Amino acid sequence: MMRRLALAAAAVLIAGAAPVFAAEAWPAKPITLVVPYSPGGATDTIARILARHMAEKLRQPMLVDNKPGAGTEIGATLVARAPADGYTLLISSNTTFTVNPALKPRLPYSPEKSFESIGIIGSSPLMLLANPGFAAGDIKGLVAQAKARPGKISYASFGAGTTSHLAGEMLKVMAGIDILHVPYKGSSPAMADLVGGQVDLSVDTLVAAIPMLKGGKVKALAITSPRRSPQLPDVPTIAEAGYPDYEMVAWITVVAPRGLPASVQQKLSSTLAQVVAEPAARSALEQAGMDLQFQPGSAFDARVARELPLLRAYVSRARISLD
Repeated sequence: MMRRLALAAAAVLIAGAAPVFAAEAWPAKPITLVVPYSPGGATDTIARILARHMAEKLRQPMLVDNKPGAGTEIGATLVARAPADGYTLLISSNTTFTVNPALKPRLPYSPEKSFESIGIIGSSPLMLLANPGFAAGDIKGLVAQAKARPGKISYASFGAGTTSHLAGEMLKVMAGIDILHVPYKGSSPAMADLVGGQVDLSVDTLVAAIPMLKGGKVKALAITSPRRSPQLPDVPTIAEAGYPDYEMVAWITVVAPRGLPASVQQKLSSTLAQVVAEPAARSALEQAGMDLQFQPGSAFDARVARELPLLRAYVSRARISLD
Protein backbone atom coordinates (compact mmCIF):
# COMPACT_ATOMS: atom_id res chain seq x y z
CA MET A 1 0.00 0.00 0.00
CA MET A 2 2.79 2.44 0.91
CA ARG A 3 4.53 1.69 -2.39
CA ARG A 4 1.29 2.37 -4.32
CA LEU A 5 0.77 5.66 -2.49
CA ALA A 6 4.33 6.72 -3.24
CA LEU A 7 3.94 5.92 -6.93
CA ALA A 8 0.63 7.79 -7.07
CA ALA A 9 2.16 10.84 -5.38
CA ALA A 10 5.09 10.76 -7.79
CA ALA A 11 2.68 10.59 -10.75
CA VAL A 12 0.81 13.65 -9.45
CA LEU A 13 4.05 15.57 -9.00
CA ILE A 14 5.26 14.69 -12.49
CA ALA A 15 1.90 15.66 -14.03
CA GLY A 16 1.88 18.98 -12.16
CA ALA A 17 5.41 19.77 -13.23
CA ALA A 18 4.86 18.97 -16.91
CA PRO A 19 3.77 22.50 -17.95
CA VAL A 20 6.82 23.97 -16.20
CA PHE A 21 9.16 21.57 -17.98
CA ALA A 22 7.40 22.33 -21.29
CA ALA A 23 7.79 26.07 -20.77
CA GLU A 24 11.47 25.70 -19.83
CA ALA A 25 12.07 23.61 -22.96
CA TRP A 26 11.22 26.49 -25.31
CA PRO A 27 12.41 26.61 -28.03
CA ALA A 28 12.04 22.93 -28.89
CA LYS A 29 11.90 23.35 -32.67
CA PRO A 30 12.97 25.81 -35.42
CA ILE A 31 11.62 29.37 -35.33
CA THR A 32 10.33 31.13 -38.46
CA LEU A 33 11.11 34.81 -38.98
CA VAL A 34 8.73 36.19 -41.60
CA VAL A 35 9.99 39.03 -43.81
CA PRO A 36 7.11 40.80 -45.62
CA TYR A 37 9.39 41.80 -48.52
CA SER A 38 11.23 40.07 -51.36
CA PRO A 39 14.69 38.54 -50.78
CA GLY A 40 17.65 40.87 -51.18
CA GLY A 41 16.09 44.02 -49.78
CA ALA A 42 16.91 46.00 -46.66
CA THR A 43 14.63 44.23 -44.18
CA ASP A 44 15.64 40.86 -45.61
CA THR A 45 19.34 41.69 -45.09
CA ILE A 46 18.72 42.74 -41.48
CA ALA A 47 16.57 39.65 -40.84
CA ARG A 48 19.27 37.26 -42.01
CA ILE A 49 21.90 38.88 -39.79
CA LEU A 50 19.60 38.68 -36.76
CA ALA A 51 18.41 35.15 -37.54
CA ARG A 52 21.95 33.80 -37.76
CA HIS A 53 23.02 35.27 -34.43
CA MET A 54 19.75 34.56 -32.58
CA ALA A 55 19.81 30.93 -33.73
CA GLU A 56 23.25 30.50 -32.14
CA LYS A 57 22.03 31.83 -28.80
CA LEU A 58 18.69 29.98 -28.81
CA ARG A 59 20.32 26.77 -30.11
CA GLN A 60 17.59 26.28 -32.66
CA PRO A 61 17.51 27.17 -36.36
CA MET A 62 15.79 30.44 -37.22
CA LEU A 63 14.38 30.25 -40.73
CA VAL A 64 13.82 33.41 -42.78
CA ASP A 65 10.58 33.18 -44.77
CA ASN A 66 9.89 35.91 -47.35
CA LYS A 67 6.20 36.74 -47.81
CA PRO A 68 6.12 39.89 -49.97
CA GLY A 69 3.14 41.79 -51.27
CA ALA A 70 0.43 44.36 -50.52
CA GLY A 71 2.83 46.72 -48.75
CA THR A 72 3.77 44.10 -46.08
CA GLU A 73 0.09 43.21 -45.49
CA ILE A 74 0.45 39.58 -46.62
CA GLY A 75 3.33 38.74 -44.28
CA ALA A 76 1.90 40.72 -41.37
CA THR A 77 -1.49 39.02 -41.65
CA LEU A 78 0.12 35.57 -41.75
CA VAL A 79 1.94 36.27 -38.47
CA ALA A 80 -1.05 37.95 -36.81
CA ARG A 81 -3.07 34.76 -37.41
CA ALA A 82 -0.31 32.34 -36.36
CA PRO A 83 -0.30 30.55 -32.97
CA ALA A 84 1.11 32.74 -30.18
CA ASP A 85 3.77 30.20 -29.22
CA GLY A 86 6.98 32.02 -30.17
CA TYR A 87 7.68 29.91 -33.25
CA THR A 88 6.42 32.46 -35.80
CA LEU A 89 7.82 35.99 -35.70
CA LEU A 90 7.65 39.03 -37.98
CA ILE A 91 10.38 41.56 -38.70
CA SER A 92 9.13 44.74 -40.34
CA SER A 93 9.24 48.51 -40.31
CA ASN A 94 6.75 51.20 -39.42
CA THR A 95 5.27 50.52 -42.86
CA THR A 96 3.33 47.66 -41.24
CA PHE A 97 2.42 49.32 -37.96
CA THR A 98 1.74 53.00 -38.69
CA VAL A 99 2.01 53.78 -42.42
CA ASN A 100 -0.35 51.05 -43.66
CA PRO A 101 -3.03 51.85 -41.05
CA ALA A 102 -2.73 55.55 -41.89
CA LEU A 103 -3.24 54.91 -45.61
CA LYS A 104 -5.68 52.00 -45.55
CA PRO A 105 -9.06 52.27 -43.78
CA ARG A 106 -9.34 48.48 -43.44
CA LEU A 107 -6.62 45.94 -42.71
CA PRO A 108 -6.84 42.21 -41.84
CA TYR A 109 -4.67 42.89 -38.78
CA SER A 110 -4.55 45.55 -36.07
CA PRO A 111 -1.23 47.26 -35.26
CA GLU A 112 -2.43 47.82 -31.69
CA LYS A 113 -4.09 44.44 -30.99
CA SER A 114 -2.54 41.77 -33.25
CA PHE A 115 1.11 41.82 -32.17
CA GLU A 116 3.35 41.38 -29.15
CA SER A 117 6.62 43.26 -29.55
CA ILE A 118 9.94 41.54 -28.97
CA GLY A 119 11.90 44.77 -29.38
CA ILE A 120 12.63 47.74 -31.62
CA ILE A 121 16.09 47.33 -33.14
CA GLY A 122 16.69 50.86 -34.37
CA SER A 123 16.03 52.92 -37.47
CA SER A 124 17.30 53.55 -40.95
CA PRO A 125 16.77 56.68 -43.02
CA LEU A 126 15.54 56.42 -46.57
CA MET A 127 17.28 57.82 -49.62
CA LEU A 128 16.03 59.41 -52.80
CA LEU A 129 18.06 57.73 -55.53
CA ALA A 130 18.31 58.32 -59.26
CA ASN A 131 19.43 56.34 -62.25
CA PRO A 132 22.94 57.56 -63.24
CA GLY A 133 21.51 58.86 -66.52
CA PHE A 134 18.93 61.09 -64.82
CA ALA A 135 19.65 64.75 -65.58
CA ALA A 136 19.23 66.19 -62.07
CA GLY A 137 21.81 65.61 -59.35
CA ASP A 138 19.99 67.14 -56.38
CA ILE A 139 16.53 68.03 -55.08
CA LYS A 140 16.57 71.50 -56.62
CA GLY A 141 17.29 70.04 -60.04
CA LEU A 142 14.66 67.34 -59.61
CA VAL A 143 11.98 69.88 -58.69
CA ALA A 144 12.87 71.99 -61.73
CA GLN A 145 12.71 68.94 -64.03
CA ALA A 146 9.40 67.77 -62.51
CA LYS A 147 7.79 71.20 -62.94
CA ALA A 148 8.97 71.36 -66.53
CA ARG A 149 7.62 67.84 -67.25
CA PRO A 150 4.71 67.17 -64.87
CA GLY A 151 3.77 63.49 -64.60
CA LYS A 152 6.65 62.35 -66.81
CA ILE A 153 9.21 61.48 -64.13
CA SER A 154 8.69 58.18 -62.29
CA TYR A 155 9.74 57.05 -58.84
CA ALA A 156 9.78 53.48 -57.51
CA SER A 157 8.81 52.43 -54.00
CA PHE A 158 9.15 49.02 -52.36
CA GLY A 159 5.36 48.76 -52.17
CA ALA A 160 2.15 50.77 -52.12
CA GLY A 161 1.49 51.89 -48.55
CA THR A 162 5.11 51.55 -47.41
CA THR A 163 7.40 54.16 -45.84
CA SER A 164 9.06 54.39 -49.25
CA HIS A 165 5.74 55.32 -50.88
CA LEU A 166 4.80 57.81 -48.19
CA ALA A 167 8.25 59.44 -48.39
CA GLY A 168 7.77 60.06 -52.12
CA GLU A 169 4.26 61.41 -51.64
CA MET A 170 5.43 63.76 -48.88
CA LEU A 171 8.03 65.24 -51.23
CA LYS A 172 5.41 65.68 -53.96
CA VAL A 173 3.12 67.60 -51.59
CA MET A 174 5.84 69.77 -50.04
CA ALA A 175 7.57 70.60 -53.34
CA GLY A 176 4.34 70.96 -55.33
CA ILE A 177 5.44 68.54 -58.04
CA ASP A 178 3.75 65.75 -59.98
CA ILE A 179 5.87 62.59 -60.33
CA LEU A 180 4.52 59.11 -61.08
CA HIS A 181 4.55 56.46 -58.32
CA VAL A 182 5.50 52.91 -59.42
CA PRO A 183 5.06 50.37 -56.59
CA TYR A 184 7.06 47.12 -56.41
CA LYS A 185 6.90 44.01 -54.22
CA GLY A 186 10.04 44.85 -52.28
CA SER A 187 13.28 46.76 -52.49
CA SER A 188 15.19 44.31 -54.69
CA PRO A 189 12.94 44.46 -57.80
CA ALA A 190 12.56 48.23 -57.42
CA MET A 191 16.34 48.64 -57.31
CA ALA A 192 16.79 46.36 -60.32
CA ASP A 193 14.47 48.53 -62.43
CA LEU A 194 16.14 51.73 -61.21
CA VAL A 195 19.55 50.40 -62.25
CA GLY A 196 18.08 49.20 -65.53
CA GLY A 197 16.53 52.58 -66.31
CA GLN A 198 12.89 51.45 -66.23
CA VAL A 199 12.22 54.14 -63.59
CA ASP A 200 13.96 57.49 -63.06
CA LEU A 201 13.99 57.60 -59.27
CA SER A 202 13.54 55.37 -56.25
CA VAL A 203 13.05 55.82 -52.51
CA ASP A 204 14.92 53.08 -50.66
CA THR A 205 16.84 52.36 -47.46
CA LEU A 206 20.53 52.86 -46.84
CA VAL A 207 20.84 49.09 -46.49
CA ALA A 208 19.85 48.64 -50.13
CA ALA A 209 21.40 51.87 -51.44
CA ILE A 210 24.96 51.77 -50.11
CA PRO A 211 26.23 48.80 -52.19
CA MET A 212 24.69 50.26 -55.36
CA LEU A 213 26.16 53.70 -54.64
CA LYS A 214 29.61 52.21 -54.09
CA GLY A 215 29.31 50.36 -57.39
CA GLY A 216 28.27 53.51 -59.25
CA LYS A 217 25.00 51.90 -60.35
CA VAL A 218 22.81 54.65 -58.86
CA LYS A 219 23.32 58.18 -57.57
CA ALA A 220 22.03 59.77 -54.37
CA LEU A 221 19.97 62.95 -54.51
CA ALA A 222 19.07 63.30 -50.83
CA ILE A 223 18.39 61.54 -47.53
CA THR A 224 15.04 61.62 -45.72
CA SER A 225 16.24 61.98 -42.10
CA PRO A 226 16.51 65.42 -40.45
CA ARG A 227 20.30 64.99 -40.18
CA ARG A 228 22.90 63.61 -42.58
CA SER A 229 23.91 59.99 -42.20
CA PRO A 230 27.38 59.22 -40.73
CA GLN A 231 27.72 56.52 -43.41
CA LEU A 232 27.11 59.02 -46.24
CA PRO A 233 28.03 62.45 -44.86
CA ASP A 234 28.24 64.05 -48.32
CA VAL A 235 24.58 63.31 -49.13
CA PRO A 236 22.36 66.28 -48.15
CA THR A 237 18.96 65.96 -46.49
CA ILE A 238 15.69 66.93 -48.15
CA ALA A 239 15.23 69.33 -45.24
CA GLU A 240 18.45 71.12 -46.29
CA ALA A 241 17.07 71.55 -49.80
CA GLY A 242 14.41 73.96 -48.56
CA TYR A 243 11.83 71.66 -46.93
CA PRO A 244 12.69 71.93 -43.20
CA ASP A 245 9.64 69.95 -42.01
CA TYR A 246 10.47 66.93 -44.17
CA GLU A 247 11.30 63.71 -42.30
CA MET A 248 10.63 60.03 -42.99
CA VAL A 249 12.66 57.38 -41.16
CA ALA A 250 12.02 53.63 -41.14
CA TRP A 251 12.21 51.97 -37.72
CA ILE A 252 12.60 48.21 -37.55
CA THR A 253 11.00 45.90 -34.99
CA VAL A 254 10.47 42.19 -34.33
CA VAL A 255 7.00 41.11 -33.18
CA ALA A 256 5.05 37.93 -32.45
CA PRO A 257 1.30 37.23 -32.45
CA ARG A 258 -0.48 38.81 -29.47
CA GLY A 259 -0.85 36.46 -26.51
CA LEU A 260 2.74 35.22 -26.40
CA PRO A 261 3.58 33.61 -23.01
CA ALA A 262 5.52 36.09 -20.85
CA SER A 263 8.46 33.72 -20.38
CA VAL A 264 8.85 33.24 -24.14
CA GLN A 265 8.53 36.98 -24.80
CA GLN A 266 11.21 37.71 -22.21
CA LYS A 267 13.56 35.10 -23.63
CA LEU A 268 13.15 36.37 -27.17
CA SER A 269 13.54 40.01 -26.10
CA SER A 270 16.67 39.37 -24.03
CA THR A 271 18.18 37.31 -26.87
CA LEU A 272 17.47 40.04 -29.41
CA ALA A 273 18.99 42.66 -27.09
CA GLN A 274 22.13 40.53 -26.66
CA VAL A 275 22.50 40.12 -30.41
CA VAL A 276 22.14 43.85 -31.10
CA ALA A 277 24.83 44.52 -28.46
CA GLU A 278 27.17 41.80 -29.75
CA PRO A 279 30.14 43.37 -31.64
CA ALA A 280 30.01 41.11 -34.70
CA ALA A 281 26.25 41.44 -35.22
CA ARG A 282 26.32 45.14 -34.38
CA SER A 283 29.04 45.80 -36.95
CA ALA A 284 27.14 43.91 -39.66
CA LEU A 285 23.91 45.77 -38.91
CA GLU A 286 25.63 49.17 -38.88
CA GLN A 287 27.38 48.41 -42.16
CA ALA A 288 23.94 47.62 -43.55
CA GLY A 289 22.83 51.17 -42.67
CA MET A 290 21.10 50.66 -39.31
CA ASP A 291 21.17 53.25 -36.55
CA LEU A 292 20.99 50.80 -33.65
CA GLN A 293 18.97 51.88 -30.61
CA PHE A 294 17.45 48.77 -29.06
CA GLN A 295 14.22 49.33 -27.11
CA PRO A 296 12.25 46.62 -25.27
CA GLY A 297 8.78 45.50 -26.30
CA SER A 298 6.94 48.08 -24.20
CA ALA A 299 8.34 50.86 -26.41
CA PHE A 300 6.49 49.45 -29.42
CA ASP A 301 2.99 50.09 -28.07
CA ALA A 302 3.95 53.62 -27.02
CA ARG A 303 5.47 54.39 -30.42
CA VAL A 304 2.49 53.13 -32.40
CA ALA A 305 0.09 55.06 -30.13
CA ARG A 306 2.09 58.26 -30.67
CA GLU A 307 2.91 57.96 -34.39
CA LEU A 308 -0.26 56.51 -35.90
CA PRO A 309 -2.63 59.46 -35.23
CA LEU A 310 0.01 61.90 -36.49
CA LEU A 311 0.40 60.01 -39.77
CA ARG A 312 -3.35 59.67 -40.20
CA ALA A 313 -3.70 63.42 -39.82
CA TYR A 314 -0.91 64.07 -42.34
CA VAL A 315 -2.33 61.63 -44.91
CA SER A 316 -5.76 63.25 -44.59
CA ARG A 317 -4.38 66.78 -44.86
CA ALA A 318 -2.15 65.94 -47.84
CA ARG A 319 -4.85 63.80 -49.50
CA ILE A 320 -2.42 60.97 -50.09
CA SER A 321 -4.10 57.96 -51.70
CA LEU A 322 -3.12 54.43 -52.74
CA ASP A 323 -5.00 54.84 -56.02
